[in-house]
Amino acid sequence: MDILQDLEGRGLIHQTTDREGLEKHLKENQITLYCGFDPTADSLHIGHLVPLTMLKRFQQAGHKPIALVGGGTGMIGDPSGRSSERSLNTAEVVQGYASKIQEQIGKLVDLEQDDNPVLSRNNHDWLGSMSVIDFLRDAGKHFGINYMLAKESVSARIEKGITFTEFSYMILQSLDFLKLYEQENCTLQIGGSDQWGNITAGMELIRRSREDQAEEIKVFGLTVPLITKADGTKFGKTAGNAVWLDADKTTPYEFYQFWINTDDRDVIKFIRYFTFLSAQEIAELQEELENRPENRIAQKRLAQEMTRTVHSEEALTQAEKISAALFNGELKELSADDIEQGFKDVPTFETEKQDIPLIELLVNASISSSKRQAREDVKSGAIYINGERVQNLDHSITSEDRIEEQFTIIRRGKKKYFLVTYK
Repeated sequence: MDILQDLEGRGLIHQTTDREGLEKHLKENQITLYCGFDPTADSLHIGHLVPLTMLKRFQQAGHKPIALVGGGTGMIGDPSGRSSERSLNTAEVVQGYASKIQEQIGKLVDLEQDDNPVLSRNNHDWLGSMSVIDFLRDAGKHFGINYMLAKESVSARIEKGITFTEFSYMILQSLDFLKLYEQENCTLQIGGSDQWGNITAGMELIRRSREDQAEEIKVFGLTVPLITKADGTKFGKTAGNAVWLDADKTTPYEFYQFWINTDDRDVIKFIRYFTFLSAQEIAELQEELENRPENRIAQKRLAQEMTRTVHSEEALTQAEKISAALFNGELKELSADDIEQGFKDVPTFETEKQDIPLIELLVNASISSSKRQAREDVKSGAIYINGERVQNLDHSITSEDRIEEQFTIIRRGKKKYFLVTYK
């Protein structure tokens, strides 16, 4: 199966320019392609995983991918898919973001593969030194205003207003394609479905800047579909927050939980999109899902593949350990690091590292509303300390209840967790 057939089978092709020509181009050549990533934050999020895995898929098919970080375009802001202009960051902030994202990309795609590495580039290398005169003469003259106004990324913003800065973004991204065509013989740009206008504009710039060779130039564009969830909520967010690829922003445990909680209606689609499992493996998981959905085997496999790929085998082991401990209630098996990950968002109460009566702690930490309620909670068996039920009204929290002298986990009822930390 060739690369386009594989992508088609996975549902990863939204649009292509000249499908037949691209198919022939890929079969007859080892091509160079690129995808751009603008540094709008200090980390990529899971929405970037589809284009990143696309680069790896082309790499495995024998082609030469380039991951382009937009240290230059990130100074401007892409209007595509936005209803208002994004705030501009300082050059220092953008370059800091760009460095972190380049480092992150390096961990996710194989930049060190000896025979066919993924190349990493930063468009600040050519955009940062370009003068206004050069920009207008060498690029601007090839773009008609009517042509630009007809692009969805621009036309959608006309009524609400668009500045010249964002209006110019299309030309800057087109320059990326031109520069990579000149420097690396790059003939294919890939991106999200909202990048179609920018991609085709880049192809147009390459052809117009070489009018005498226009008919001989072979350049192409390909976009991946917008990822949607069956329940209508936005993909890539959990509890309203983005799911980041940086472990300091979204812990491996939280990352694992995002995937394992995938809706049955989405899980096979996401396995096709995000993993490198074969068609046979995917068919087996689909059969398992249809016959024994309660086992959630497909979700577990998806969570394992993604956590291992983005973080590490060790991070996956830890995430599974935390999940099992929370499910089984065996919380004493957790380390302090496990607890920091697994209980990152639960209510927390800080106290001195000294013995304290349980009833007093329950009230002080607002776990129970009063001493009377606290006593009722303990007597009824609703209170658990580090996973173990405590019904002794005279129980005190001592060093034996402090995990690594840092944490005590208190559960009230079936699901209400509280974390006690010590000064």
